[in-house]
Amino acid sequence: MPDIDTAHPDVRPRDLAKRHLTYRVAAMPADTNGKGDIFGGWLMSQVDIAGSVLAMEASGGRVATVAINHFQFIRPVLVGDLVSCYARIARIGNTSVQVALEVDVERMGDHATAHRVAEATLTYVALTEEGLPRTVRRKVQESGRDD
Repeated sequence: MPDIDTAHPDVRPRDLAKRHLTYRVAAMPADTNGKGDIFGGWLMSQVDIAGSVLAMEASGGRVATVAINHFQFIRPVLVGDLVSCYARIARIGNTSVQVALEVDVERMGDHATAHRVAEATLTYVALTEEGLPRTVRRKVQESGRDD
């Protein structure tokens, strides 16, 4: 199955074998901007949470976001959309984990397809309990989790 439906390039099939679902949330009316779309900062926050889940697993403990290396908004998120964040390990350094994320939504009434709304790459640093950088204890394959 191809990654992108060539007849509808903005609709992705639900083949998620190469990425890991790390976070799902429904977009609510309280999360909207002045135009009625979901506020971009809200989406960035959800992506940060989603990325940190995989970074914590990869590093074996506490992490903090140190960089948003890339963030692209592709289309608006609408009230009622089911937002799904998929993550994969992009790179593991001595004290850091870089995570690539794809954000898809399922629109109300159309749960058969997922629409890509954003893509991002974030870097997290592994921390000690005192909040100091530490060496990543557990390394995983760069293609994803070691499940």
